[in-house]
Amino acid sequence: MVTLKGDLVYLRALEPEDLDFIYQIENDENIWNVSNTQTPYSKYLIKQYLENAHQDIFEAKQLRLAICKNNSNEVIGLIDLFDFDPQNNRAGIGIVIQNENNRKNGFGNESLHLLINYAFKQLQLHQLYANIGVNNEASLKLFGTFGFQKIGIKKDWIFYNNTYQDEALFQLINPNS
Repeated sequence: MVTLKGDLVYLRALEPEDLDFIYQIENDENIWNVSNTQTPYSKYLIKQYLENAHQDIFEAKQLRLAICKNNSNEVIGLIDLFDFDPQNNRAGIGIVIQNENNRKNGFGNESLHLLINYAFKQLQLHQLYANIGVNNEASLKLFGTFGFQKIGIKKDWIFYNNTYQDEALFQLINPNS
């Protein structure tokens, strides 16, 4: 797995042991506005999901990977390719680092770099896109670092804290395709 290993983190397939970690993330109401989650997930549903996580991206139309620290093997986040469209060679991409103490340490940057390279080189995708709330400064900065271009605004797209917020659509075209 040299492709998915960096200096700080490595990305790996989900394991049954990730149940509690995924349960915590999926049920963290503080990030529901960025994950398009509206209701809690049970451990039973997440366990079923993990049992099917062996499907490849062509079958499942998504790829979810655990972000792990190299020095401790601690799982600190998740990174996804979703809405995989092999006919048009594109996918959405998203990332979450669970604990605020692990943010702004380069883990998200390196994880995104690894998955972009994997998507463009291994999967030979032509483009990636990301949906980012216009108030999510950390994600706007992170995706901007990799050259994602804002191609549109979805007005009043997210209802959060009793107010509507815009969401921006960003796109990155593979320079080698």
